[in-house]
Amino acid sequence: QMQLAESGGGLVRTGDSLRLSCAASGRTFSRYLMGWFRQAPGKERVLIATLNSLSGSTEYADSVKGRFSISGDNAKNTVYLQMNSLKPEDTAVYYCAARERGQYSYWGHGTQVTVSS
Repeated sequence: QMQLAESGGGLVRTGDSLRLSCAASGRTFSRYLMGWFRQAPGKERVLIATLNSLSGSTEYADSVKGRFSISGDNAKNTVYLQMNSLKPEDTAVYYCAARERGQYSYWGHGTQVTVSS
C-alpha cells in the first residue's frame, strides 16, 4: 500500500505563489505516474499536472500551463506542485495521486488553496 499526504495549501492573494507537497510513504513515488488534481466548489475533480519519473516527462492542463510546475525529490519521496501567478479561479482542493495499472489508485486527502482577488 501507498499513502499520500498533501500539505502547503492556504489563503493567498492574486499573483502570489504557493508550493504544495505530496509526501509518499509505503512505496517509492518514482515507480508511479504521479498526478496533481484539483476540485473547485461544485465542479468535478480535474487532472492538472503529471510527472513520469522514469522518463522525466511532465504534462499540464492548459489552465495551469506556464504557471504551475510539478517535480519530485526521490530522497524525500515527495512530489511538489509549484504554483505561481495564482488567480481566484485556482481556488480548489488540491489532491495528489499515484497511477498504477492504468488508473489512479492512491490518493491523498487534499489541501485547500484559496486565492482572494
